[in-house]
Amino acid sequence: SGATHICGPIHSALGEFTGSGRTADEWNYGKETLAKAADYAQTLDVTLVCEYLNRFECYFLNCAEDCARFTREVNHPNLKMMYDSFHANIEEKSITGAVKACADQMVHVHISENDRSTPGEGGVNWDETFSALKEVNYDGWLMIEAFGLALPDLAAATRIWRKMFPSEEHLATKGLEFMKTRWEG
Repeated sequence: SGATHICGPIHSALGEFTGSGRTADEWNYGKETLAKAADYAQTLDVTLVCEYLNRFECYFLNCAEDCARFTREVNHPNLKMMYDSFHANIEEKSITGAVKACADQMVHVHISENDRSTPGEGGVNWDETFSALKEVNYDGWLMIEAFGLALPDLAAATRIWRKMFPSEEHLATKGLEFMKTRWEG
């Protein structure tokens, strides 16, 4: 037995921009391509999970509502979406509205601070985030997504130029403690 979900920005090329928003042809081609990928994933009992990204990283899917609409239109049991608090902090007008808009498609959540540091030590509205997740009865994985300097290529790709947390142990310990406190509180 192995992974049951493959998550990430699988909908478009990261950092590639056309100078305008997505076209109807791109939307349809994306749906066609991911439907085929989901067919294959189904043979492996794996669910593909689309992650929408902020407008500085891609132009195809930038908010929860668009990502949910995209996965609904593909209409495949092996294609769902994830919510990411980092991207939501940039793109969403209402965290509660965003979570509600994608609740029926959401199978994974990135708990990520506004600066990619330890959750709970930055500026994300965590009260609203956890309240919204509980309100829609979210019952999937919560995963810390933070970036540091330990992997130089990843640090460069994610534009991390300074130390974001005292240590990986601090990130893991404090991040998990934060999530448990928020979820259970």
